[in-house]
Parts: sequence; C-alpha cells; structure tokens
Amino acid sequence: MKDIGQRTTEIAGLRHAIPYVRLFRGRTFVIKLGGETLAEDHLLLPLLEQVEVLGQLGIHVVLVHGGGPQTTALATRLGLPTRIVDGRRVTDAATLEASVLALAGQANTRVLSAARRAGLAAVGLTGIDGNLLTASQRPPVPAANGELVDYGHVGDLEAVDIRLLARLAEAGFVPVIASLAAAADGAPLNVNADTVAAALAVALGAAKLILAVAVPGILERADDPHSVISLVDLPGLEALAAAGALSGGMLPKAAAIRQALAGGVPRVHVIPAGAPDALLAEVFTNEGVGTMVVANGTGAAP
Repeated sequence: MKDIGQRTTEIAGLRHAIPYVRLFRGRTFVIKLGGETLAEDHLLLPLLEQVEVLGQLGIHVVLVHGGGPQTTALATRLGLPTRIVDGRRVTDAATLEASVLALAGQANTRVLSAARRAGLAAVGLTGIDGNLLTASQRPPVPAANGELVDYGHVGDLEAVDIRLLARLAEAGFVPVIASLAAAADGAPLNVNADTVAAALAVALGAAKLILAVAVPGILERADDPHSVISLVDLPGLEALAAAGALSGGMLPKAAAIRQALAGGVPRVHVIPAGAPDALLAEVFTNEGVGTMVVANGTGAAP
C-alpha cells in the first residue's frame, strides 16, 4: 500500500501538470536527438517513452536526429579522414556517402527500432522524402577563426515543405527525420541536424523546439557541468557567445536557437538526454531540468 504522503505528492504533481497539458494539447513540439543519444539504449529508449507520453496527451511530436558519432565511426572504418569545423562536418564526396549510410540507415533505423519498443508509431524519413527539405550547396565561408572553409556537400536550407508531415500527424504517426536535404537537382546534401530541427519548428509553427544533448544544458562555464543556466534570453545568449562560453557543437545549436526564435518559435529548450524524465520535467514543471531560451526576458512563461 502506498504511503499517504507519496500519494499526495503524486496527485499534487498531476494537478500541477494539468495547465501545461491544456496549453500544449494539439500543438507541435520538434525534438532533436543528438548522435550521442542514439548510440546508447539507456538514453534513447527512456526519451522515446517520454515522447509516447506526450502523444497520449495530445501533443504532436516531430523527431529530428543527427548521426555525428555514427558517421565518424563509419568513416573511420572506411579509412576516411574526419574534419569538423565550428561543430560542422566538412563533407567531401566520399564522406557524403558515409553520411547517407549512417544517417538514413544505421541512425534512423536505430531510432525506429527503439520507438517501436516505446510504443510509438514512427515513420522514418530524410529531408529528401516528399520534397521535405530543399537546400543549396554551401559556398566556402569563414570559420570562427577567420579561415575560409569549403564544407563540400553541405547544404544551406532554402525551402521546407510540411505537407507530408501534416498527413503523418493526421494519421497519428511520429516522423523521425534524418538530417539530409536535396538540392534542386535531387542530389543529397548533408545538413546540420540542429539547423534542420529549427527550420522545421518554424515551418510547423511549433510551440517548442527541444534539443536533447549530452550535457546538462547551456553552461555559463563550458568546463563546469554544474554551471547550468536555467533561463536565458537572446541578449544573454549573445553575451555567453562573446565570453567564449559557447564552443564546438554548441555553436550550431546556438545558431539554431536564434533561427527558431527569430522565426516565431516561442521557446527553445536544451535538456540533458540522460537525466531521468528530463523531457517531461522540462515541459510540465516550472523548474525544468535544463535551459529554456526565449527571445527576451518577458517571454519566460511556459
């Protein structure tokens, strides 16, 4: 028999969550899964079980995933060098082939398999399917250190067509999208998954963009995992960037956060994929567990 205090706490938690359920029922969340999360069942499965709960509460979820570790591992097995600049992969023709195999094959299938175990009716896609993502090949651009970098077969998104996603949502399916896009001639291009997630969140009019990451959230000091910032606005994010607190893989995430907020997504969350019930706690409690980013300090409501 449950302790009365425990039961009271559980009921209080349920009551506390009800306003959030009302607020988000029928809305869309775009959730981006990092390649590190995909690599570990003990991270991936619990996260997808939480996505299933969101679906039961009437929230539409679109999942986007990367596959950096998987691409690097495959490239290594194939004897291909790996070069990453400012958190983005330099992609020559051979690396593009490895990226397609890793993203559309291994990584996507791994998410779908775990989704099935979690009770999710998921459908695997890339941005090439259904004209979902159209991109142009990125020209050489300056890196943060001023070096001119040719990223090769990397795409800059130009158009998002959400018709297929709308049909899947109507039918009750959860799209699982690998971060590949097509050029105008149909050629595949590698696109950063954070960028894809932000573009989809804007196009879908999502209530939230959620980035599930391997760190506790956005850190005030990159080398201190205890320096998590629970709430920050865009000016604060820019101050962190100017102070050098954002580096490596956090740079494209910061760019995606700016893109999403500028495009009308009200809130972006950066959550630790490995924390117990991190997704549900971030959505349904005031305290959350990671970092919430808003355009300005007045937009900090749920």
